Formats: sequence, structure tokens, C-alpha cells
Amino acid sequence: MKDLLDKLSSYNIFNYLFPGVLFAVLADKLTSYKLLIDNVVIGVFVYYFLGLVVSRVGSLILEPLLKQIRILHFTPYEDYVRASKLDGKIELLSEINNMYRTLSSVFICLLFLYFYGFLEKKYTVISDYSLVLAIILLMILFVFSYRKQSDYIKVRVKRAIKTVDDKDA
Repeated sequence: MKDLLDKLSSYNIFNYLFPGVLFAVLADKLTSYKLLIDNVVIGVFVYYFLGLVVSRVGSLILEPLLKQIRILHFTPYEDYVRASKLDGKIELLSEINNMYRTLSSVFICLLFLYFYGFLEKKYTVISDYSLVLAIILLMILFVFSYRKQSDYIKVRVKRAIKTVDDKDA
């Protein structure tokens, strides 16, 4: 277990594991859902997954929403990549920035879970389809996460090839 935790980067701890634990603890206290796990090994994996889900909600829903309502403005990704090579602190600042986004998402997800619990009590038919709904929503969330990550990779590949081509010219 210690070896596993040693291999987690600070990014993984502060953007997945910590928010996952926080979400589970708060959900346990504020809703009827019990997400705390007694088994430490299983708990680490469950909390990491919960944090990953919360992080993806922040990345795919919260971030675009904040951009759309003009609360958030980003520099072009290509500029970020170039500037990161010049100033190593930018990556740390970005990691902290992502942690704030993920923590914001924790509270949005808690509100959703609380509201869903209310609907589930009021309309008992909803609870019959909870698992199917959760699987569908998670599938959609991770398909769009996959697409977003693939787009980042595509931009990085194009940038790397352009850099090599510029040096060869």
C-alpha cells in the first residue's frame, strides 16, 4: 500500500484522492448516501475514482460554463505549453488552479447528490433506475474526457512536430 501511495504524484493526490475523500466524507454527513469505506485499500481506489469523477465534472462542465459566463479566461493552450518551458512555476500554478476547480466541483456534485436524493425519496421509481442512470452518466463523462484528452495530445503532437520542423528549416 505504501508503494502505491508513493507512486501517486502530488497532482493525483490533490486533484483526485483528496477531493474523492472530501466528497465521500461530506456526502456521508450531508446526504443519505454512505460512501465511506472501512477497508483502506479498497477505500483508496474508491476515493481516487470519486475524485476522478468529480475532477472530470469540473473539467467538462464547470470550466466551460465559467468560460461561457466570462468568469474564467484562459490563455491559448499553445502559449501555455511554450510558457511552461520558460517558467517552471506555471505548471505548479496550473496544478493548484486545477485543484480549486476540482474542489468547486466537489460542492456542485454534493448539491447534485443531495437534490438527487430528494427526488429519489419523492419519486420512488427513480431509485429503480439509479444504477443504469449512473452508468450512462459515467460513460458519457468519460467518453467526453477521452475526447478532451485526445485533443490535448493532438495539440502537443502538432506543436512538437512544428518545433522539430522549425529547427530543421
